[in-house]
Amino acid sequence: MRSQESNRLQHQYSMNRTFASSIDKNHIGQNLTFVGWLEDFRDMGKIGFISVRDMTGNFQGVLTGKLLSGFREIPRQSVIVVNGTIQDTRAENFKVEVRVEKVELLSRAINPLPIDPTGRVKSSLDKRLDSRALDLRNFKISNIFRTRSHVLHLIRKFLHSKMFVEVNTPKIIGTATEGGADLFGFEYFSKKAFLAQSPQLYKEQLTLGLERVFEISSYFRAEPSHTVRHLSEFVSVDLESAFLEYGDIMDIVQDLVISTINDLFVHYDKQMTYFENKQDIMVDKIPRITYEKCLEDLNSLGEKIEFGDDLSDPALKKLGEIYPKFYFIIDWPTKLKPFYILEHEKKSELSKSFDLQYGYLEIVSGGTREHDSERLKNKLLEKGLNPKSFSDHLQTFDWGMPPHSGCGLGFDRFIMILTNSTNIREVVLYPRDTERLSP
Repeated sequence: MRSQESNRLQHQYSMNRTFASSIDKNHIGQNLTFVGWLEDFRDMGKIGFISVRDMTGNFQGVLTGKLLSGFREIPRQSVIVVNGTIQDTRAENFKVEVRVEKVELLSRAINPLPIDPTGRVKSSLDKRLDSRALDLRNFKISNIFRTRSHVLHLIRKFLHSKMFVEVNTPKIIGTATEGGADLFGFEYFSKKAFLAQSPQLYKEQLTLGLERVFEISSYFRAEPSHTVRHLSEFVSVDLESAFLEYGDIMDIVQDLVISTINDLFVHYDKQMTYFENKQDIMVDKIPRITYEKCLEDLNSLGEKIEFGDDLSDPALKKLGEIYPKFYFIIDWPTKLKPFYILEHEKKSELSKSFDLQYGYLEIVSGGTREHDSERLKNKLLEKGLNPKSFSDHLQTFDWGMPPHSGCGLGFDRFIMILTNSTNIREVVLYPRDTERLSP
């Protein structure tokens, strides 16, 4: 049973808690209460030093006497309440320190823990993912997800400023969105259903009434590949607009990328210093390079690619050496793009399409859509798809479908770039791939 003093302390921290990052020399002499995880304990015999972490940073505490002897039984990473008086310090890494007067153990951590959240003892990514919640006590790791949260906010703010309306579309669908085979199928009340791989058909339909829409949500692809840039469940930022061409969408994507990066380094610069990539990702403009120019560049490097061939991973890596930052690849061969992408009027073998790359990594794919129902039916047949399977979608084209364009941004890949991460699993809390279904 908790003592009265313990209950008082608990009430005090819940009502009047101080965060580690907020204390400085102006607080010297004040009695304050902190809550956090015990990261370090240095026992010097007659005096002890603790480092306690909360969501904002670390503070140092000094213990003596009975408090010190009792503290020796508390394992590292346990949750504690610390009450004490702020005093000056000689420590290089702290502005001030806490002369500890009271300590309460709220939750005892096991010893040893499965990973070292301080990062001093290295663990494999798989082992860290098995203990993801504990992994987040590492400030560099937790800042990845703080950045992720900030970017979600910035994207929404930007798109709202461009008159886009946020929508939510079904994730359980009855038709393969793009006609691909990489879908998770399952039985839905005796009917065949799939997990959505994108909101493509729905967002096109919604331009009929809302004109400009976007959605940020999870999608699913049953690709059997296991790479550093693919997941079975991923987050995509999809947008679609009536009365805009693919060049207009590229303008929006360019402004979105540049404004997001600039905002991060203006308002979250301290957080971004963990990633050490400011000079790599700051840009003023994103160049647009045609697919045919990419072939010329690759052929000059000895990478022989014929017109109409897709760009392989080795080819994209070579392109990434020429264009190491952001760049658009535009005007892809029509046959390489989905059925809903519109071709150029005077050169039908080329489509009004684009991919945004960062080096070798594709992060956005988009283009102008076909808005004529008869031509769309023919394109479905050309791709070996049955128009009857798309009847719900096709009927909307008879209700006054406007010309429209859009794109999808791979949000997880974008975060990889912003946080200088080399594996997409680093930037997803609980990734799902061909080998991982838990935690």
